[in-house]
Amino acid sequence: MTTRTVSANISLTLDGRYNGPAGPGDLSAIVPYMSTEVARNQLARIWQGATTALLGRGSAQGFMGYWPSVADDDNADPRERGYAKWLTDVEKVVLSRTLTEPPWERSRVIDAPVVDAVAELAATGTGDILVNTSPSVSKPLLAADLVDRLYLIVCPEIAGAGDRFFDDGLPTSKWTLTDKEVGDLGEVALVYDRVR
Repeated sequence: MTTRTVSANISLTLDGRYNGPAGPGDLSAIVPYMSTEVARNQLARIWQGATTALLGRGSAQGFMGYWPSVADDDNADPRERGYAKWLTDVEKVVLSRTLTEPPWERSRVIDAPVVDAVAELAATGTGDILVNTSPSVSKPLLAADLVDRLYLIVCPEIAGAGDRFFDDGLPTSKWTLTDKEVGDLGEVALVYDRVR
C-alpha cells in the first residue's frame, strides 16, 4: 500500500472498452462525450490534490500536442483551462522503455515496471498521484491493487470490440461510490474510492 493516494482516470464505453474495434486510435464511442458539462466537471475533479501526473508514453505525447495550447487560451472553458495549466505545471512522470528524453517541460522518463515506479514515487513525494488516461499504467496498478480512487466516465455506447479496461483475473476488491453526475447525453461521471 502506498503512502500517497493513487488515482486513475479513464473514459469507457458501456462494455468497458477505452477504444473501439479499429484499435487504440478509435475513440469514436468516447469523443462525443468529452466536451459535455459532466465531462468538464469530472476534469475539474481529477487533478485536485494531485502533485504528480503519471503517464504512459502515448498519453504523454498526445497530451503534449493538445493541452499546452488550452492553458494559454483565454476563451477555453475554465475547467479545461484549469486542468491544462495544472498539467503543464505539475511534475509529470512518463513510463517508457523507448523514450530517452523527457517529452515535456517538468517531466522525466522512468524505464521501470509500473509497480516499481509507483513505489518509488510513493516513498519520495507528497500529494496524490494521478494516472491520467493511461491504461498501460492503470491496468498493472489495478492488478497489483494499488489504485485508491477511480474517476470513470461511462459513455452510453457499446463498442463491441476494442481494449477492455477491467481485465479478467483482477484481485477481488470493494469500492465506495463517492460522487456521480449524469449528463444530458446519457454519459455518467463516477468517482469510486477503494475500501481497504
